[in-house]
Amino acid sequence: MIGRDFMQEMRAGEEKAVEALLNAAFPGPDEARIVRALRKSGEIAGEQVVREEGQIVGYLALSRFRAPEGWLCLAPIAVAPDRQGQGIGRRMCRMLVGWAEAAGQTIVVLGEPEFYSRAGFRMAEGLASPFPIDHTLVAGPARAPQGSRLRYPRAFGT
Repeated sequence: MIGRDFMQEMRAGEEKAVEALLNAAFPGPDEARIVRALRKSGEIAGEQVVREEGQIVGYLALSRFRAPEGWLCLAPIAVAPDRQGQGIGRRMCRMLVGWAEAAGQTIVVLGEPEFYSRAGFRMAEGLASPFPIDHTLVAGPARAPQGSRLRYPRAFGT
């Protein structure tokens, strides 16, 4: 899907390595649980990895929103703890933003506005969300009627 030399589609059989990365990169098991639930429900739209010397050092998942129809959710995105702060996550996001703009695809992320805005996302305006709207950012066209409510995949517990 995005950046053949840097980021590639996750391959079958890499699920355990991705789960280990998620458990190392986050303080609890929530992100790994969300990814398992998204896979089980068929709501994953794509999974990308960054490999270095045969090891997965970066990961991102895109899942399908229940509404607005056709929109994608970026969550989670993870970088191996020993590789954090080296620009891998920002590069992954920038490539994803470039793809969203070129494809006319809207992607929503819930996270730290400072990080994601530096990577090309912009604050969501005119949307309602079950999560803090001041931490909700978008990439791509984000065309939806004013006040449209984001309905996340069920795996997010909304």
